[in-house]
Amino acid sequence: MEDYALIGDEQTAALVGTDGSVDWLCLPRFDSAACFAKLLGDEDNGHWRIAPAGATGRCARRGYRPGTLVLDTEWETDEGAVRVTDLMPQRDRAPDLVRVVEGLRGRVTVRSTLRLRFDYGSIVPWMRKSGGHRVATAGPDSVWLRSEPPVRTWGEDFGTHSEFTVGPGERVAFVLTWHPSHEPRPPLTNPFQALRASVDDWQAWTARCTYQGPHREAVLRSLITLKALTYKPTGGVVAAPTTSLPEDPGGVRNWDYRYCWLRDSTLTLGALLAVGYEEEAVAWRDWLLRAVAGDPADLQIMYGLAGERRLPEMEVPWLTGFAASAPVRIGNDAVDQLQLDVYGEVLDSLRLARHEGLETRPDMWGLESALMEWLIDRWRQPDEGLWEVRGERQQFVHSKVMVWVAADRAVRALEAKPELDGDLDAWRAMRDEVHREVCERGYDTARNTFTQYYGSQDLDASALLIPRVGFLPPDDPRVIGTVDAVRAELDHGGLLRRYSTEGTGVDGLPGGEGAFLVCSFWLVDALHMTGRTREARELFERLVSLTNDVGLLAEECDPGTGRHLGNFPQAFSHIGLVNSALALFGNGGAP
Repeated sequence: MEDYALIGDEQTAALVGTDGSVDWLCLPRFDSAACFAKLLGDEDNGHWRIAPAGATGRCARRGYRPGTLVLDTEWETDEGAVRVTDLMPQRDRAPDLVRVVEGLRGRVTVRSTLRLRFDYGSIVPWMRKSGGHRVATAGPDSVWLRSEPPVRTWGEDFGTHSEFTVGPGERVAFVLTWHPSHEPRPPLTNPFQALRASVDDWQAWTARCTYQGPHREAVLRSLITLKALTYKPTGGVVAAPTTSLPEDPGGVRNWDYRYCWLRDSTLTLGALLAVGYEEEAVAWRDWLLRAVAGDPADLQIMYGLAGERRLPEMEVPWLTGFAASAPVRIGNDAVDQLQLDVYGEVLDSLRLARHEGLETRPDMWGLESALMEWLIDRWRQPDEGLWEVRGERQQFVHSKVMVWVAADRAVRALEAKPELDGDLDAWRAMRDEVHREVCERGYDTARNTFTQYYGSQDLDASALLIPRVGFLPPDDPRVIGTVDAVRAELDHGGLLRRYSTEGTGVDGLPGGEGAFLVCSFWLVDALHMTGRTREARELFERLVSLTNDVGLLAEECDPGTGRHLGNFPQAFSHIGLVNSALALFGNGGAP
């Protein structure tokens, strides 16, 4: 999966391979059914390749235009050289995928092969011609394809094929436009104007970034990726634009990540605010407020792009899965899990928003108070925890630490503004009781480390967040011991697993997984906070080197091979990169 690059329009996204093929695209939203699903199957499940005729391998080179999400892929042949530029312009109404072919040297014959397959690669659409367009229709979906200038196009083998020759400076643009099949065709997009506008818009946005420290390009690429994973109409940030890319190739750890998780909220908000993106931070904060509004008992760990609550999970049997990793899943049953940590995430995010001076909303404190009143009577329950285990509920240490965070942030808010409504004494007592219990039941005195859950001998990388959230200071011997123990026992080729999958059965699943990248970034932060900045910087350098050729990170990686694992690209990994860079270097990169 490291062979893929991302393009998108802040409402959906496509993955483009080094072979010039678009192998994943959901229309019209991130969580819609895919019309290109070769990523999880084969060519008959939908793809669109543009490359020199007869080319069978990888391109010669590729890269994003500086400060943008516009991708250039260059090919060298015996006849000359050609560039394919891929983008999804900001939409007015309908989503467009624009692919511009430009001759660079000599005269090169180029072939386009388009196989549309709606509903995750299962439906072959009816194709027709209409005024120079090729129109594909099936059920609710309709896609129009045209080229400028027109080129020779024909249908064959349930696909649409085009072939043409370009010389230096000559350009041919293809535009693929989706719309609901019961509506008329949207207005035409000028592909060349869209290209110029997309470059200008992205570069104007990236110019606002205030980070000037080391690895600025990696930080900027991570921020662009987070922007691309934002559903612009609502401000929600999806965890990834893909589903079912495996954590364990050939295994069953394949999940749908095209939704918005509360666990990412504080880290996302902090990263955006720290580098100058207040507008995006406000949009994310407001999405959070809308999503969690309602009965505190109904708080979920994740929501749909607009705050939808029902995300039923199903398996897609006609897709064989990436690297034969089945099943392919649509939806996510973890939506119904109890994860107490999200209460801490929500209250910490809203505290951060207030601290950074974001305009408050009239209902914010009422919501926070209601969440605390629910939590004060129920925090002792076991839950599924941060990692959404599908085994038995446990008394996870991280969940309890985040319960403490919720109480701490609520207490501090009342102390700062006594006029707010709330039971200060009860919340203080709860905060103290949670802290005492975690230190007594979640800490292994013999090994000098916090454990994964009460009574467990296993460790969890989420314990690295204890000093970051303020549960204990970084110089506390228990923190230092935990950092050392997690680093030793969860080591995976110099990076970190999130927890051990061997023999414990805590997550209820067979097989293993790779090194979890955001956990490795948490180790960077923990090493830095505990005074080992040189080691932290060395680890950070290694993590940056794991980005693929266009600067993207998956959820996990195999340290031995460098192969990316899990859904791609992963917002959590890129948030970790940005926050670790800020922790190590600050905005100005001072040593």
